[in-house]
Amino acid sequence: MGTCHNSCGFSSNSVLVISQNLTCNSDDLRGLRGFINGLESPIVGWWPTTSSSLSSFNCCNWIGITCNSSSGRIVGLELPEKRLTGSFSDSFSNLDQLRTLNLSHNYLKGPLPLSLFHLPHLEVVDLSSNRLNRVLPSNINLPALQVLDLSDNSFMGFLPSLLCVNSTGIGIRVLRFGMNYFNGTISPQFQNCPSLEHLDVAFNYLSGVIPKFLFRLPKLMELELQGNMFMGIEGIGNSSSHLVRLDISSNRLLGNLPDFFHSFPNLSYFSARSNNLSGEIPPSLSNSQSISTISLRNNSLNGSIDFNCSVMVNLTSLDLGSNSFSGTVPANLASCQKLKYLNLARNKLIGEIPEAFKNFPSLSYLSLSNCSLNNLSTTLKVLQHCPNLTFLILTMNFHTEQLPPDNHLQFKALKALVIANCRLTGSIPPWMNGLTRLQLLNLSWNRLTGSIPAYLGDLKSLFYLDLSNNSLSGEIPKSLTQLQSLISRDISLEEQSPDFPFFKRRNTGFRRDMMLFPPSIDLSSNLLSHEIPPEFGNLKKLHILDLKHNHLSDSSFEGNPGLCYLERPIYTCDTRTSIPVPSIKKSEEFKLPLILPVFTGFGTGFLVTIIILLVLPAIKEIQ
Repeated sequence: MGTCHNSCGFSSNSVLVISQNLTCNSDDLRGLRGFINGLESPIVGWWPTTSSSLSSFNCCNWIGITCNSSSGRIVGLELPEKRLTGSFSDSFSNLDQLRTLNLSHNYLKGPLPLSLFHLPHLEVVDLSSNRLNRVLPSNINLPALQVLDLSDNSFMGFLPSLLCVNSTGIGIRVLRFGMNYFNGTISPQFQNCPSLEHLDVAFNYLSGVIPKFLFRLPKLMELELQGNMFMGIEGIGNSSSHLVRLDISSNRLLGNLPDFFHSFPNLSYFSARSNNLSGEIPPSLSNSQSISTISLRNNSLNGSIDFNCSVMVNLTSLDLGSNSFSGTVPANLASCQKLKYLNLARNKLIGEIPEAFKNFPSLSYLSLSNCSLNNLSTTLKVLQHCPNLTFLILTMNFHTEQLPPDNHLQFKALKALVIANCRLTGSIPPWMNGLTRLQLLNLSWNRLTGSIPAYLGDLKSLFYLDLSNNSLSGEIPKSLTQLQSLISRDISLEEQSPDFPFFKRRNTGFRRDMMLFPPSIDLSSNLLSHEIPPEFGNLKKLHILDLKHNHLSDSSFEGNPGLCYLERPIYTCDTRTSIPVPSIKKSEEFKLPLILPVFTGFGTGFLVTIIILLVLPAIKEIQ
């Protein structure tokens, strides 16, 4: 949401001067005193506050106060992020020369006083990210207003609709009402805002249809309508719009996506994800020259995927995941010269990765999970030619194929590789030793056999390893206890992760940003034997170690007083260090006893949550 007057290029300091030698105007003093009295704690830098001393004190030197150099009147009150608590008093009518009010990112509560909405010179109001509530007054009269940001509060009722009607100055440029509890429809009065450049009403309870007059506002560039209950979009005819950003995601939109993108020659960002849209992608969108980001994830769109990459020269991010698109992965996507992020997961795609993807130098993120693709060997041979490929997600494809043992595969840039729940056979191949930048590896829910290769411990950046639910055997390689990123984790991504889900685990939801993955080693549900290396205690950054359902020896738990059976101890547990057994609901009963972890761990400094559960858990399925 941000601080709106900064993001819109407005700065009071460009026209106002802080005076060092002015005495406070008596009306301003009364306004400030009322403001102070409404707060629950004093403002640092505002002193003294008694009536006797205020009469001779220069409040123009107070922190956050800006005065006009000629009149000495207060024209700016800016105290963002000062941890202010309390409520507004009805004293703002005394600050009748105020032009800028910024009290954003504080803890102010209660309603706004009516006097605040009748200041004749007020241009910028930013009260975002507070705890303000109640219904806004209907008779707002702020003729000079340019920027109003009330986002991230608890306001309710209808959106104020007469703001632009009473505007006599430059006109309102920015309105931010997002993340509140406003309801009803968007009033036709908003078409009286010809200067409006940014309108944000996201994450409220607005309903009805998205009115066509919004698209006809001559200067509107950013329109944030996501997270409401809109059911449809009015047609806009042949009008031309200056929109650069349009977000209508997470509503209740039904039917086909309107073929109206020819009316948006400057549109760069478009998101309609998480609606009930159906039908095919409209031609005006798949031929847009200006668009850079398209997000249509989680709808019911169908047909083939057909984008005119020879025209879409600015396309950098395409998210079509969780729809019903059919056919093959289109080869012409490789000719989208700037396309970096591509999500086609959870569709009805079949066949193989096209050979054209060998010439896809811009591709950085690719998710093709939950389709019906085949020929993993060819897929990897093709994609290794993408020099900037960083994230590769291939979950739930290539069923019962073999994990290719080809020693010549090279992925020099790869940081995340997920080939889970494919029922792959074979062993973990030697070519993965060359994934020197790898941070996340997930090969879970396959049918891999053989031993865990020792070279995995040499991957210096690896912090998330999931090999669970396979048939891996042998002992746990001690090299895993030497993973540098889990001893002293200092990992940074050179690029921002896209807002695409990696994969979904039952009971954990979608994971998106790779840096939000807990540092983990999951080797559960295999055929591993011998002892648990005590050197795991050196992995100070490790959060999760899951070794359940293997054939590891009981002696591996000796010397760990924090691990006790529910029915019998591994050794005599000290009641002073053991933790209470949580009650288990009938629907969550386990067939096997449970070992409970505490923070004493295997070794000194092993302050992590170790999951070593000898239980029959709810089936963990990567969808």
